Amino acid sequence: MEFGKTYLAERLRKQIGFVSSSLQQKFHQGDNAFEVVLSGAFASIGLYETPTDDMRNKAITLLNNLGCIEYANRNYETLSQGEKQRVLIARALMGDPPLLILDEPTYGLDFIARERLLESIEKIAKGPNAPTIIYVTHHIEEILPVFNKTLLLKEGQVFASGDTTELITSEVLSPFFELSVSVMWKNSRPLLSKDQLIGK
Repeated sequence: MEFGKTYLAERLRKQIGFVSSSLQQKFHQGDNAFEVVLSGAFASIGLYETPTDDMRNKAITLLNNLGCIEYANRNYETLSQGEKQRVLIARALMGDPPLLILDEPTYGLDFIARERLLESIEKIAKGPNAPTIIYVTHHIEEILPVFNKTLLLKEGQVFASGDTTELITSEVLSPFFELSVSVMWKNSRPLLSKDQLIGK
């Protein structure tokens, strides 16, 4: 019975690509970016099996597509925050997962690095055989046009869900934030500004 549970958990793990800054500290010191990406083929932290030529070629393609081939041989720990996140996304895509979860992927990035990473994410979402993407963020300006459904969580509970353009409005977000806010859409992306406190 335990074997069956382990097998199912392993299969499920390989069906989900996961990117989070919390993963960055888990990789072995000395692993380079290429090795980190290759580990995604086995859904493992570190390389314990010998990758095939096809796996190596796929890793090179992903590194190229995400604009990080030039630092493929650099130690992962020496990369900038934005570079690390790009490598993690390439790693997550190695197994062609039907589901890709991006947990605050722009955390710690400056404006330029954030926008470049968002461009890469949008390119992935628009690509052939693109995975379903769950994008977790605290910042509505990161909501790309490709994210047409939104789920708002407040204190661990579902506050609202539905079409992004219907949810990301002043009328919905003011009670959500408990602030009077205004939402303006520009280039198919929302921008948020605070008006004044509600009540005290």
